[in-house]
Parts: sequence; structure tokens; C-alpha cells
Amino acid sequence: MIICINGLPFKVDDKVDRSCTETCIFEVVTLLRYYYYNNLYPIITEKQTIILGVSMKKIFLAGYLFWFSFCLRAQDRPNIIWLMAEDIGPDIECYGMQAVKTPNLNKLAKTGIKFTNAFCTNPICSPSRSAMMTGVHQNKINAQHHRSNRDVPLPQGIQPFTYHLRKAGYTCILGNHGVMGKGRKTDVNFKSNSIGPWDGYENFGLFDKYDTFSTQDQPFFAQIQLVVTHRGDWWDNIRSKSEHRVNPEEVVMPPYMADDPEVRLDWAKYLDQMEFMDNEVGMIVQELKEKGIYENTIIIFIGDNGRCNIRGKGYLFDPGLHVPLIVNWPNGIKKDTVREDLVATTDITATILDFAGIEVPDYMTGKSFMKKEFERNYVYSTRDLWDEVMEKSRSLISRKYKYIRNDMPEVSWDAHQAYLEFYRPALHIMRKLKFDGKLNSTEAYFFSDTKPVEELYDIDMDTFETNNLSGKMEFKAILEKMRVDCERIEIENTSSDKTFQPVFPVSVNILDWVKYKHTLDYMNMLNGKEIGFHKYLQMYHE
Repeated sequence: MIICINGLPFKVDDKVDRSCTETCIFEVVTLLRYYYYNNLYPIITEKQTIILGVSMKKIFLAGYLFWFSFCLRAQDRPNIIWLMAEDIGPDIECYGMQAVKTPNLNKLAKTGIKFTNAFCTNPICSPSRSAMMTGVHQNKINAQHHRSNRDVPLPQGIQPFTYHLRKAGYTCILGNHGVMGKGRKTDVNFKSNSIGPWDGYENFGLFDKYDTFSTQDQPFFAQIQLVVTHRGDWWDNIRSKSEHRVNPEEVVMPPYMADDPEVRLDWAKYLDQMEFMDNEVGMIVQELKEKGIYENTIIIFIGDNGRCNIRGKGYLFDPGLHVPLIVNWPNGIKKDTVREDLVATTDITATILDFAGIEVPDYMTGKSFMKKEFERNYVYSTRDLWDEVMEKSRSLISRKYKYIRNDMPEVSWDAHQAYLEFYRPALHIMRKLKFDGKLNSTEAYFFSDTKPVEELYDIDMDTFETNNLSGKMEFKAILEKMRVDCERIEIENTSSDKTFQPVFPVSVNILDWVKYKHTLDYMNMLNGKEIGFHKYLQMYHE
């Protein structure tokens, strides 16, 4: 029997199942790539030799030729870089955010496509990243609980999208040598390793190598995390070294934030991190140009979830789900385009495969937004476990309305989650202002003891989602329709696997320890000073 993969003929035993043979050849190619990039000696298993019905020498040669054929065709396919900034909303200059300067992202948007209605399927990093890594809604693969099921393989038949890229000949690279922390975060809620081959049974590697891309890697896909915007002990240092410190008096905050000097300063620090991150984007673009591969490289820029502040990361309000999305390809797409389509972050995964000329698998819930027929009526998002706080909330976003269903209304938005205590000065300031009776009703809403069972917002007229329409008769029909649609979509995206293996959040112990061992620091934190977390983590373990 002769089979062709990527145009190369392979002669195999007629008694062997065709799909099994193709899978085996791909495993060999993946192993070859892995060993090459990690300077190891290749080992081909006896199982692979028997399946192909050829000698060890022939299978190694076949795999090498198969891989080499991809290299010959590199110039026909674009390189793809996915820049994933952590914990940001569309709070950059080209989206209208005041007081911040982001010239590199502005240029990418001006010479590419800027999407104004891109939303995460979960407002927390690991469930959101799990969905993006597979192109499948996180609840459909039982990956909705933050930092859970790390030893549980993906359901049979579902693979990370890098599996398909590697199968098509792409070199998959994680991180970049020039960005803060090297940008290697994966943080997915299923069994995986950052580097190595993938078969979903014995091998769980997501990428081929770390940090560097070159002309020899083409076509390549690189996923680079930009961590600076994530809350961290580095924020003050970044601000102190900034040549353009954002003036707290110039920031424009949403109406649900208290207009307090410390709250303004915290917002300004966030924008300082955005400017640092923008410089990292410029550095990556310059590296592409210096290597002569910029013109044929697609750059996709997003946030992994919304901004880390009041109503943001961890919540189904707009600041928790709404992220920037910019797509730039000098050789391939129309410049200076603004698209208002509803886009889910899983659609980015499907679009990457589409850019690479790979058919999007049927199991993916994401769809390529570069297809002419692309249309999304809703973005379905969920919130479940986050550290020690168990939750269950669901939302639907349309172009006009936002529906939220809170199945655990007794869990308040301000649930005093341990990790957040360290990194949200506005939370402490506004709690104190509420206690003193100095918050207005819009500002105080987040600190209610309970949540409404249902919420409905006209996001066209009420962009800050401050007027809940769920109890108004004139919106009864809309509420009922979105309620029914949410229930239907929830059923379609619920896994039958109920495995639940969460990782215990050490922040719970650290907070208790700081309260009793570093009481003065704890009191400073309650007064709005960001005392940091990692230094106490280190001290706790000493």
C-alpha cells in the first residue's frame, strides 16, 4: 500500500490500518524534530517499526525525508506569532485609553486589523488558556476550574492546536529570549509538558523548543507570553524606570471605580506596565525585520483575560472578558481595518490553523474569523473555581445584550480571595470607603453581600454594565430568550467527565501567616499599599 503525506509517498504493509500508519509516521517526525532541537539521539520504538513493516533504517530515513520536505515548502506558508499579554483589557492607546502611549501596538493596528468585540470564554488565566490551546470551550473538556486536573489527559480525539501545526510541518516555539521572564507560560488544565512530542497517551509536549526563531525554523509558530502586565512585585520597579510615567491625575477611570489618589496611582501603574509591554512588542517586530522574515509573519496580539482590578479578572463583567485583538500580516491582509464582529478567543485558535492552511477539526468550538462566512451570534463565557473560591456563573454576550446567570448568588463578588488581597489596592481602599459610607451606589455595587440570580445589560447603551435590566418588564422577552439560549449552549459545552483535582492555593496559608507574623505589613495592605506576594512566599518557605 502506498500512502502520501504532504506529497511524499510511503510504502507500508498492506495489512496495516491506513490511519494508524499515518499517525505512526507523524510520531516519528515529531520525535525527530524534538531530538533535533534538544540535541538528543533519536530512538524509534519497536512498535513504530512493526506498524510500518520496514527496517529501522528505512523508518528513520522516511521520517527524515518527510520532515525535510516541510523545510523545502517553508516559503509557501506564513510564520505565525501569538503574543499573549497577561491580564489586560483593551486599555491601549489605539483602543482609546487615555494617558497611555503604545506606539508599537498602534502601528500593528494601523497596518492590520483591530477587533473591537473580542471576548474570553473564561475571565481567569488557566481555563482561558486551556480553551485557546485546544480551540475548545474549557467546560467541554472539563478544564474550567482554575489550576486543576493537571494530571488528566485531554479527552480522546482532542489535541492541542500545536499538534496540528507540527503535523503540518510548523516548528512550534514557546517564549522569547528578550521578554520579561522569557514568556514561557502555558498554564493549562490538562496533562501537558511545555516541550516534547505529543500523542496524548504517553507524550504530552506542546512545543518543539524554547525562545528563539530563525529562518531555518520556517514555517514557525511562536507563542510568547508578555507577563509584565500581570500583577507582580515588579510593578513599582517598572514605573520607577519608565521614561514616561503615567500621571495619576490624567487617567480616566470607569464610573464603578472610586476617585481616590491611591486608586488613581494603581491605575497609572497598570498603564506603565502596558507601555513596557508595548516596547517588548516593538522589540519582537524589530527582530523579525532584522532576520528578514517580518513581511511573511502574522502577528496576533491579545490579552489572556481581562484587567486585574475591580470587576475585571475573575468576573463575567466586561472588564473581565473583553480583550484587545490585533492581527497584522504585511503580505496577507488589508491594512487599517476595524472589525466589530463578535469573536471568542477560541476563534483565534481556529484562525491560526486556517492561516497555516490546515483544516479546522470538527471538535473545535472556535471558528476562523478570516473565513467570509464567519459569524458568531454569542460568546459564551463561564466562571468556576478560582483558587479557594468556588463559583458557578454563566454569561452570553451578543452584539446588543449581555446576560449573566449566577448559580451561586450567595458568593459575593468581593469574596476576600487570598491572592487578590495582595495585589488589588483599589479593593482595600474601596472597602474602607464603603465602610465609611463614601461610595455611591455604582461604586458600592461590587461590594454587595450577594449577587443577583440573573443580570441583563444593554451593552450598546450601557457600556459599563451598571444598569441591570433583568427585572424590567419591557425586557422580559429578551431575558427569556437569552436564558433559554444560555441553557442550551451550556448543555452543548458541558463535559461528561466530572474529574475534579484542584491544586490547593498556597496564597491562603501565606495570607494567614502575614496576618500574624507581619502584622504591620498586613495593616499597610489594608490601607491600600501593595506589599507584594512573592517575597512573602519566599520568606514563608525559608
